Amino acid sequence: MKVIRIEFRSDVKERLLEILGCFSSDELKIIFKDPDFDENKRRLHATYAKLKSGTTKLYTLEEVDEMLEKTISQFED
Repeated sequence: MKVIRIEFRSDVKERLLEILGCFSSDELKIIFKDPDFDENKRRLHATYAKLKSGTTKLYTLEEVDEMLEKTISQFED
């Protein structure tokens, strides 16, 4: 399938969706843009760049579990 982006005035939305609704789900899928997509994309790329450059610290599940246990034990009495 191909993806296109359509910008339209809000007053034509209903007519446009009505026209697009004539197609079956096998022929056409309407995808509404996530309003946070661009910000999430930017953050993901920044995180990946840190990971790729080696400037971020990775932990195993065991290490995280140990850190959580230590933190929790500080608040237990």
